[in-house]
Formats: sequence, structure tokens, C-alpha cells
Amino acid sequence: MKEKMIPAFQKAQGGLFSSVEKADVGDAYQKLEAQGVALMGWADPFMPDYSLPQHIESALMKAIKEESAAHYTAPIGNAELKSIIAEKLAKQNQLNVDSNRNILITPGSDSGLYFAILPFVHPGDEVIVFSPSYPNNFLDVEIMGGKVIPVSLKKEEGYQINATVLEESYTEKTKVVVLTHPNNPTTTVFNQDSLNALRDFVVKHDLILVCDQAFEDYTYENHFITPASLDGMFERTVTVFSFSKGMGLSGLRVGYIVCSDEIMDSLYANAVAVIGATSTAAQKAMIKAFDDLSFMKEFERSFDYRRHQAFEILNSIPGVSCLLPESGFLCWADVSQLGDSSEIVDYLLKEAKVSVNDGKNYGLDGAGYIRIVLGVYKDNEKVVHALKRIKEALLRYPKHQ
Repeated sequence: MKEKMIPAFQKAQGGLFSSVEKADVGDAYQKLEAQGVALMGWADPFMPDYSLPQHIESALMKAIKEESAAHYTAPIGNAELKSIIAEKLAKQNQLNVDSNRNILITPGSDSGLYFAILPFVHPGDEVIVFSPSYPNNFLDVEIMGGKVIPVSLKKEEGYQINATVLEESYTEKTKVVVLTHPNNPTTTVFNQDSLNALRDFVVKHDLILVCDQAFEDYTYENHFITPASLDGMFERTVTVFSFSKGMGLSGLRVGYIVCSDEIMDSLYANAVAVIGATSTAAQKAMIKAFDDLSFMKEFERSFDYRRHQAFEILNSIPGVSCLLPESGFLCWADVSQLGDSSEIVDYLLKEAKVSVNDGKNYGLDGAGYIRIVLGVYKDNEKVVHALKRIKEALLRYPKHQ
């Protein structure tokens, strides 16, 4: 039957007939928890511990008990929630938008990202994707029949955008640029020079930018700039946002897309066919979440502590190095001096009882790296303990014997 599928699906493996390393494919990853493994490969804040703030829990329970809970909200989203989001966009992102014309609520940012790219990619079109970056940036384009053109982000350049390399990637077939900002997995907060270079490139070649800002809420090293807020960019940028990372509400599956009304008109028309309506109760809970955002300060302090601990512990391991994480709750570690990153991931699972991500999943430039999710568990010290287990195991890795 697989030969009847499109190429992207033919080569995909979901774990039924072979082992799959990716944490978000199949259910084998979750089963590791029962074996005492620290699951540091799934970017779900404080998973598996309870972390729902009381006012959001109360709002969710109330919404579930209402008559509307079992029924659709319009596929474009709850109007009150969109109005609140518009206020957030003006304050946090320097975007002044009409909530009725420029915002679309989505069932999480993964479906939002796919929907944001979909209108612009014809089979054979070239899409520039920075490498390393979020795996779906590559996969979505391949599913659509587009051709991914990877543009390398280099550690020695702080994983910032190199304007010369970017320009060299352009051909007459280039249609779209996909950016994850802050970047997953490198945590890079792209600076003014990088984003100016990107803007100039996109405008010069009359391209579309799709920007995934799922990790925008916690940035530590650089001032965060929303690309769509730059001169000449709003009308050619589709931005994807999430409540999963910043508010720790991954399970509610609420995200949103922001773009010009010219683009949004087509997205509104096709939303029901591609992504459907977002949970009615979850959207009502999100409205109440904005009543008190103080819980995010606790998250921010926790993630800040963890990134410094990871930086200190990992850089004390001979053959391992990482930059200080700039955003969110991830860590991107270079283990290339020790050996193959896939083998090291397997080794850490067995010897340290810690599951991390192989950098190879994040593009060709990810080989030799591992991604460690620092956002798991409510207890900071459980994360530090897992990091120390990683250190102890890697000190015993064959290269050090």
C-alpha cells in the first residue's frame, strides 16, 4: 500500500514496524518513563508533573460543564480570545492588528505551521529552511511537494543568519523562507543584524516569510524582535504563535496565526477543510489565562536557573560544549568530539537513564549534537540531577577510558 502514497509518506516510519527515535512519533517514548527514564526530549513544560495554574484549571472545568463544550466554535476562533490576543500583540510584538481580520485560532502551533506554509508551496517550489531548526519546517515542505533548501547556522557565528550564505541560497524557484524564532533547537534569539538581513532578502526577492514564534515568551540574551513588525514585512509574513511553551498549556492545543487580511481571507476560507475548529472549552480557558499572567514569572525564573546549570555542567565534560541557551528551556550541546550523536543518545538512555534528542533530526547541520529539554519536571533539582547523570555517563564514554 505504501507505494500508493506520496513520497513524504512512503518514507515515513511511525514505530509500528521499526524503532523510531523521535520523541513525538508513536508511544514508545512515553513508555520509557515507567522504566525510570528522565524524558528530556519532549518540549512540554514541566511534563509529566501537574502544572496547571489554579485560575486556568477553574476556567477549564467551568467551560467543560457548559452546554457549548460539546459544540464547535467557528473555525476562525473565539472572538473574545482574538480580541485579547490583539492586545497582547500590540504590547509584546509591536503589531497593531484587527482581531476580526488578522488573527486565526488554530488547534496548536503544529497545525498552524502547516497551514501557514501550505498556501504558498507548489510542487517543485524551493523553500529556504535554516539548519538546524524544528523538524516540521523540513517535513511540512516535503509533504507539500516542495524542495527544502537548507541554509546553515554556524556555532562559531552564534547561530545567527549569515547574509552572504542566505543570498547564495536563492534561485528563481525560491518562494518561501521558514524561520523558527527563537530557534529550536539552538535557542538562538536572532539579533537586529540577522533580521535586517532576512528582511532585505525577503523584500528584494518578493518572498513570503513563515515565522514560528512558539518560544518567544522567555528570551534572556538578546532583545526579541518580531520579524513581522519590521518595515515592509507585515504584508509578506505569516507568523505562528503558541500558548504551549510560554504558558505550559501544551495539552490544551491552542495556537494562532497572524498575517495581513489579504492572506488571512484565504486562510479563513480554508480553515475548516484543513485544520478544523479549536476546542471550545480550551479557548474559553485561554481567555481566563490572561486574567493573571504572574505564573509565567515563576516559569521564567525556573528556566533561567536551569539554563545556567546546564551550561556549567555540560561544559565541564571533556569533549562536550554548548553555548549558554538564549531562550526557552532547551539546550543544544555539541558532542561531536566524543563520537556519533545517535550512538551517544542510545548510550545516555542505557547508562544515564536520560532520553534526549539526536541532533540529526534537526537538519544536516544537527549531526554531532544533542538537544536536551530543560523544561521537564516542576522540581528544578530533578533536572539538575538528570544533567549530572548525563555528565557521569559521558565521563565513562569510551573516548574517556
